[in-house]
Amino acid sequence: MRINKYLANHGVCSRREADRLIQAGDVRINDRVAVLGDDVGEEDVVFTNGLPVNPETDEIYLAYHKPRGVEVTHATDVAQNLPRSLGLHEHVFAVGRLDKDSSGLLLVTNNGDIVNKILKPVGGHEKEYLVHVRRPMTKSFLEKMAEGVTVEGRPTRTASVERQNKNAFKIIITEGRNRQIRKMVEALGNEVTTLKRTRVMNIKLGHLKQGQARPLSRKEKSTLFQLLGID
Repeated sequence: MRINKYLANHGVCSRREADRLIQAGDVRINDRVAVLGDDVGEEDVVFTNGLPVNPETDEIYLAYHKPRGVEVTHATDVAQNLPRSLGLHEHVFAVGRLDKDSSGLLLVTNNGDIVNKILKPVGGHEKEYLVHVRRPMTKSFLEKMAEGVTVEGRPTRTASVERQNKNAFKIIITEGRNRQIRKMVEALGNEVTTLKRTRVMNIKLGHLKQGQARPLSRKEKSTLFQLLGID
């Protein structure tokens, strides 16, 4: 297994961050400094920043209902960062962005390879949101949200949009630009008041209360891996 994939699979960091650590000379395989493209065998011991990577670390897969105000960051100077909010000491990744003012479903895992597969731009994996806006929506507004909106010089992909009431709609998107839905709404002259993610691929928020997390069921993990092409 390639060294960057090994580090991602064992929850150390993403593949991109692994490449950065390797290039900086912070990764060793046994008694030598690792280089990009190295393979890791079953008998090898890998170290990052002088500490051994534990190959027996249990994989974590959680559905977490992120409340508004929690930042999806590991920065220790942020009081409500992700690990503290979950009560975890392990290094974990959140799948996809949810800004501080948004709430809803986050998939949380220590398997960096899963994160890369879900977030890969060509993947087209669905994410569903419930959005409330300040001013009543027109038919034209909903049609444009579905057809795609030019944001920062690039059109968004087509989306599935369903009106809930005069100030709320559901939207399913297959990309994940930074604050994408908020920027789409603003480009059409309205303003998001609340935004909640309700689904990522086959994983649903359901009745999970704000601030609570639950492990994915065996069926959820099996379906997720199947959708991602993982054996």
